[in-house]
Amino acid sequence: MEIPALFLARGHERRLRAGHLWIYSNEVDGARSPLKSFRPGEQVAVLDHRGKWLAWAYVNPGSLICARVVSRLREHPLDRSLLVHRLKVALGLRRRRYEKPFYRLLFAESDGVPGLVVDRYGDLLSVQITTAGMEARREEIVAALEKVLHPAGILLRNDAPVRELEGLERYVEVAAGSVPEEVGLEENGCRFVTSLQTGQKTGWFYDQAANRARLLPWVEGKRVLDLFSYAGAWGVSAVAGGAAEALCVDQSATALEQVARNAALNGVSGKVATLRSDAFDAVRELRQAGERFDIVLVDPPAFIKRKKDLKEGTLAYRRINEAALSLLTRDGLLVSSSCSFHMEEARLLETVQRAARHRDRSLQLLERGQQGPDHPVHPAIPETAYLKTLFFRVLPGF
Repeated sequence: MEIPALFLARGHERRLRAGHLWIYSNEVDGARSPLKSFRPGEQVAVLDHRGKWLAWAYVNPGSLICARVVSRLREHPLDRSLLVHRLKVALGLRRRRYEKPFYRLLFAESDGVPGLVVDRYGDLLSVQITTAGMEARREEIVAALEKVLHPAGILLRNDAPVRELEGLERYVEVAAGSVPEEVGLEENGCRFVTSLQTGQKTGWFYDQAANRARLLPWVEGKRVLDLFSYAGAWGVSAVAGGAAEALCVDQSATALEQVARNAALNGVSGKVATLRSDAFDAVRELRQAGERFDIVLVDPPAFIKRKKDLKEGTLAYRRINEAALSLLTRDGLLVSSSCSFHMEEARLLETVQRAARHRDRSLQLLERGQQGPDHPVHPAIPETAYLKTLFFRVLPGF
């Protein structure tokens, strides 16, 4: 079947030639290729205004990002063969960096598969499809994963709200083999369990693994507070690495049950406590009770999901960091993270600094962290560089 053409308006091929993968609806020559003439997810040949071939892409007429490039090689359109190739290339990177198969295997645009994320838990895979183009190739994706990895089970965690922007339904489904309710993984020498079906996103936050390893040299004998703990990756790792004790705070009873389970798996149950509470409420109650910690970890969900949320979200980051500072002992360590793309590192640094000055504290920035190498950054797409983790020494004001 002949693949239809998508013509770009004059001058709008420059971003694609520079390496970007997205095409916006206002960049399309609507007279020559009306967007409404395409089916959501349909593959197209992208041509410039002169008709010169640029790339293969898939389209969604109802999305602001109306097309996403999948291949710049004319002989390789998006099919099972290309998916297998992309998967093998991505696997090569992870095998160079990780001794054991616990990592993000495919990271969407950064691995040449826009709209597709795959996390690996040994011989189990958690897959998230977020675009109509990849949803249309669901069976080919599963077939490619089976061909390359021969997994025991593949779960489709297609319940992300972003799917609705693409006109897609939300669902969770086992696509191949079987996937148990509880799965295991290893990170930085620790063992953890999580749920792929009901856990947050694809089940685990692999993007922070390198930053959690970066914390370990600082924890010996320290008392740790882990805010927004989820299943306890930060807090349990800290205690397993030598911290005296940790308190994990989360609103989810299920998450805190996993904290307890993960503490037991690593032989540190007696040193890891949990508190079910909103983080802001918990900090206020702990401060009123006179509690103090040597290390406070602040790893919240994205407070800024859209650019219009910047002002309100920045205030939320300042409030939680200011509250965290109030619980630190003299010469304590604050580890502050943001997974909001719109919260740039410089803004996060300024926000924490303002919080510190309001508390009459001084900061020394000790280390900077970003997402791990299993979440590579696409140089032409700033949105792929979303995670910031800053390590601060906190001192009395000077």
